[in-house]
Amino acid sequence: MASTVIAFDFGTKSIGCAVGQSITGTAQALPAFKAQDGIPNWDHIEKCLKEWKPDCVVVGLPLNMDGTEQPLTARARKFANRLHGRFGIAVELQDERLTTTEARAEIFQRGGYRALEKGKVDGISACLILESWFENRLG
Repeated sequence: MASTVIAFDFGTKSIGCAVGQSITGTAQALPAFKAQDGIPNWDHIEKCLKEWKPDCVVVGLPLNMDGTEQPLTARARKFANRLHGRFGIAVELQDERLTTTEARAEIFQRGGYRALEKGKVDGISACLILESWFENRLG
């Protein structure tokens, strides 16, 4: 059964967002949400969830390369818990260790330095988080 999934790439200043379908296993970037010290405008998040009606939400979990947690890890978990608490939606965490680096490389390949604007990197990071989540699920 096909499902719609939204992924968030949590950051303290910007939260990347992407939407994808389980049937294709692919994702498309949505506009990033601005955040103040990790807190987004929850009305904007709610509007996005109402518009796409996802069956599940995936939040990227930032870990150190050796798999240990960093200060941002706990904040991403808290963001995931708030999403679940506020909207009653199923939330899953996805290891995102390489996604920002991959996103930068991918954008650079497509458009050079000028293309590396923050919002685009966050959106592509969210796409990569979602696509790796699909791979783990469907692979």
